[in-house]
Amino acid sequence: MTSTDDSFDVAVIGLGPVGGTLANILGARGIRTLVLERQPVAYHLPRAVAFDDEIMRIFQSLGLSEQMAGITAVGEGVDFVDAEGNMLVTWPRPKVLGPNGWYVNYRFHQPALEQVLRDGMARYPHVETRLGNEVRSIDQDADGVTLTVAGNGGSEVGAVRAAFVVGCDGANSLTREALGTEFDDLGFNEPWVVADLVLKQDREDLTPRSIHYCDPARSATYVFVGAGRRRWEFRLRPDDDPSRITEPGNVWRLLSKWITPDEAELERAVVYTFRSAVAMSWRRGRVMIAGDAAHLTPPFMGQGMCAGIRDAFNLGWKLDQVITGGSETDLLETYQSERDPHVRAFIELTVQMGQVINTTADALAAGNVAEVGEGRQEISQLRPALGPGLKAGTSALTGHLFPQPRLSRGERLDDRIGSRWALILKHPYRDLVPAEAVRRAAGQGIAVIGEDSPELEEWFDASGLVAVMMRPDRYILGGAADIEEVGNLIDHSRSALRVAKRRPSTQSAAPR
Repeated sequence: MTSTDDSFDVAVIGLGPVGGTLANILGARGIRTLVLERQPVAYHLPRAVAFDDEIMRIFQSLGLSEQMAGITAVGEGVDFVDAEGNMLVTWPRPKVLGPNGWYVNYRFHQPALEQVLRDGMARYPHVETRLGNEVRSIDQDADGVTLTVAGNGGSEVGAVRAAFVVGCDGANSLTREALGTEFDDLGFNEPWVVADLVLKQDREDLTPRSIHYCDPARSATYVFVGAGRRRWEFRLRPDDDPSRITEPGNVWRLLSKWITPDEAELERAVVYTFRSAVAMSWRRGRVMIAGDAAHLTPPFMGQGMCAGIRDAFNLGWKLDQVITGGSETDLLETYQSERDPHVRAFIELTVQMGQVINTTADALAAGNVAEVGEGRQEISQLRPALGPGLKAGTSALTGHLFPQPRLSRGERLDDRIGSRWALILKHPYRDLVPAEAVRRAAGQGIAVIGEDSPELEEWFDASGLVAVMMRPDRYILGGAADIEEVGNLIDHSRSALRVAKRRPSTQSAAPR
């Protein structure tokens, strides 16, 4: 390892799905990035098992959606049933493309997903990965951050320097500790045993539809993981011995209602404590946290990893804007203010799901839940808005995710735009916008889209707007209700970011 000459724009601590996604985002934007991972090899067992259409859209933006489609299976809905098998709550997720242009649920084997991300990082010579390197200390000053790093089992200790540091280092985050912040406990804290199995033979009854068994004797969940893989989760009872319940004989007794050792191999069994918590502070100066370092979500919605990847997408373009785009560093203050309420919305519904599973409640109360008769409820896909942050122009839809329709030539919206901002206009307003306003947008690197797309027209008709400004993370910055407001929307967008003229991002901006 080297010491004083090791300088980077961003150092990412931790190479799980969140760190790998962030490194790909920064790599695609030309940011000189160092990824530090204390484990010498990738973890080989499953952990997270699901992501949604917004996350596949993020992978699309990184040029990795084709690879991700190759290692995933499309999941179906989720049912909550009582001890007698009666339906309590259902969450239908039909196999149709959603507003983001992808299926609403994908199942995967995490080691395969991480390999896709690592292969993606290898495309960028300015992204360096150091495995088997453990960060021991994080010290920042006005100009950057110094990391003390131990490699080769601690036999080599050196220092690296970065303009910014992002800790994607999990629930026991050293980076969060360095920020001096604590978790805000949101009230769910339960030990469950998680058993992952590899099927030896097909079982048509073990469908892609997941099931929560709301049984007061023993709450349980069946999870479709993908081709040949299944997971069961069981809530521990007070009389369970956590140190012994994961012994194979005990696990197979728990599984005996559904499957036997003749039909599957037990890949692993482990006790996890499912928690709901959000860190009080996600940033101090040049150091930030993301993923499980910033928030913990019980697994009942499959949104834990998704939340971390959304963190990375929100933070990645903002770091680029500060490092190469001329924005002030206080742009980074909008990272937590936008993401914290968004992740809390998912955690709140997930905790309610946990209460139903444990039969401590008989109904969900979230705003995306509807009564469907005979005492049953139906969940719709939760798509909360971002919290307070950047905005411009008419702001009624600020912070909402903009859909991804097909454009007139058949390509998806994001494939046309790339990683740019986009001014999206209702057709035929494209020809009515003053040429000077279009030139101003182009001069700021903003794509201008105004096509005769039925899906776009339907969205604009419902919104009452004639134009929106879409951020690089596909969320709406603001809109315009008439053509006279479009020029102001462009100018307000620039003011919101305080953006100077972009300079090339191929050189390191890290302090030397």
